[in-house]
Amino acid sequence: MSQPNENPLLQYGGLPRFDLIAAHHVEPAVQTLLAELDADLTVLEATARPTWDLLVEPLERLQDHLEMTWGSVGHLLSVRNSPELRAAHEAMQPAVVQFSMRLGQSEPLYRAFRELRDGADWLGLEPAQRRIVDSSLRDAELSGIGLQGEAKERFNVIQMELAELSTRFANHVLDATKAWTMDLTDVAEVAGLPKSLLQLAAQAAGGDVERGPWRVTLDHPSFGPFLQHSRRRDLRERVYRAFLTRASEGELDNGPLLRQILKLRQEMAQLLGFADYAAMSLHSKMAPSVAEVERLLEELRVASWPGGQQDLEELRAFAKEQAAPEAADLMHWDIAFWAERLREARYDFAEEELRPYFPLPQVLDGLFALVRRLFGIVVTAADGEVPVWHPDVRFFRIADEAGQPMAAFYLDPYSRPADKRGGAWMNECVGRSRLFGTPDAPVRLPVAYLVCNQTPPIGAIPSLMTFREVETLFHEFSHGLQHMLTTVDHGLTSGIRGVEWDAVELPSQFMENWCYHKATLASISGHVDTGAALPGELFEKLLSARTYRAGSDMLRQVMLALTDLELHHFVRERGPGDTQEHGYDPNGSRTPFDVHRAVAAKTAVLTPLPDDRFLCSFTHIFAGGYAAGYYSYKWAEVLSADAFAAFEEAGLDDPGAVAFTGRQFRDTVLALGGSRHPMEVFEQFRGRGPSTAALLRHSGLAR
Repeated sequence: MSQPNENPLLQYGGLPRFDLIAAHHVEPAVQTLLAELDADLTVLEATARPTWDLLVEPLERLQDHLEMTWGSVGHLLSVRNSPELRAAHEAMQPAVVQFSMRLGQSEPLYRAFRELRDGADWLGLEPAQRRIVDSSLRDAELSGIGLQGEAKERFNVIQMELAELSTRFANHVLDATKAWTMDLTDVAEVAGLPKSLLQLAAQAAGGDVERGPWRVTLDHPSFGPFLQHSRRRDLRERVYRAFLTRASEGELDNGPLLRQILKLRQEMAQLLGFADYAAMSLHSKMAPSVAEVERLLEELRVASWPGGQQDLEELRAFAKEQAAPEAADLMHWDIAFWAERLREARYDFAEEELRPYFPLPQVLDGLFALVRRLFGIVVTAADGEVPVWHPDVRFFRIADEAGQPMAAFYLDPYSRPADKRGGAWMNECVGRSRLFGTPDAPVRLPVAYLVCNQTPPIGAIPSLMTFREVETLFHEFSHGLQHMLTTVDHGLTSGIRGVEWDAVELPSQFMENWCYHKATLASISGHVDTGAALPGELFEKLLSARTYRAGSDMLRQVMLALTDLELHHFVRERGPGDTQEHGYDPNGSRTPFDVHRAVAAKTAVLTPLPDDRFLCSFTHIFAGGYAAGYYSYKWAEVLSADAFAAFEEAGLDDPGAVAFTGRQFRDTVLALGGSRHPMEVFEQFRGRGPSTAALLRHSGLAR
């Protein structure tokens, strides 16, 4: 076992030593760190004074050291999962949660923050500093600082249990996804599958592209295209049902876990004096109330419902035209298949036609050229300069146009279902802070993790991306830009730190709009064989298809957001001779699956299957940061669409106007981060408050 001074998880002052970190380092490192931090916290509690230097800065140092070590462990758990690492994480998670609770419930620190806020120095603090103080007080209150005796003990037990349950939930989803495969050996079984999927499936099975065998998995680069293109309806049903019921059976059944999570969240919220977990969640968000969120989602639902119904009828009619036996009774496993066939017929192109035009190297070149035009930054490859956790991972540095370093990021682009969780995300490696500056670099510069799960390379052929994968890359990169382009030097509110969760998707969703800008699309495309940009004719077809099935897409997001909200919100209204219940009561007779079906009745034009167990793999709300906050995607999409409208109004084909507006966006939304309230930041950029008009227009749901 390594000595503490040799343990790579305890080496500060640089980036994590991913070439050295192993599972056996976790327990000794975390034990050593927590002992040191516990001693530091004891000293801080005894010496804290209501001044910035003697309160906030020591606290930032303490939190930063915890994040550097435990954050690295959590990151590796997501991208290089193994039984050994999982066991080490599970062994140390209770101690980490326990220390975090002690920190969050420190009465001496809470008193010092209150004295700082109420003292003579308050008005002399910068806006970012005042936000940190206000957020620290709010977070302490949400951490149970006001609880005493049995209530506090119970609250802390709940915190421990929720941390453990969420980790188990995520591990079950990963294991269930990895466990299911479908091997195909007959050419008739792969009828209709595009070459890209055949190559991926043959590679997974160790077979031949032409002769097989081929392996289909529940990883999205396999699962998604299979449902779109397989002509075997029976196999589509088999794959769809497997995906729908992931982590819902046997030892990996998340059903009991999610019910327990919801029950504990409700109890925790009520201990803190909130009516339910949704009210507690919104206490630290941009949206003012559950009612206001419901109002927005209902506005979007009403606008989308006719389009969703029309989408389904069009598929039925088209399938009937093609003499499909299932035309009169389309099922869930038919929707993606017939939607792709109708797209091909209506817009005269198939999504698979786009893949050869989007090899990852070309997409990256075009993306980096775009952000240089918009924001005046230069991205350069720095592979080999730092240790990485997998050979596929790349490293890049960002500088301004004068060559001044600004930030850096890791990019882990490809799907690895054996040890990497699904989805795509950005997370911080280190944040910008002048507290950790050096004589040579007065401010520590931010570094981000950008993680996707796109189609991997096949042999010598580079990753050929679907258009959706291109959008996802743009999305996550812009999350990273908000972390990396911050100009806030106070670490506790730089980048995305301190940004209300329902505003954090603003820059990411904003960036996706550029994928439909002709000049940008030309720059990010280049045929894998010829290097030719996407032809103008194909671009026009893509643009025409942008709002294809927009009603259905909007309804799905509204359904997920409302399901999440209903599961975390409960109201019992008594009327004359009648009592109505709204939401989910963890102690009632309705199950979470009943709630999902009830929401689907008004948001899904195709009734969910009786065995729909999607909630068992809904990691966003049961193992991520979106509990009672999934609505954030739509809340922030209103902001992002309105922000992009500023560029449309300036003139998308006017380079000077685009650059000017881009610098404004960089200097507000990307630079100010959590140092100010997001509405204030948005209004500073836009000159007014947000409107839903641009979102509905971009979605084709309004003119």
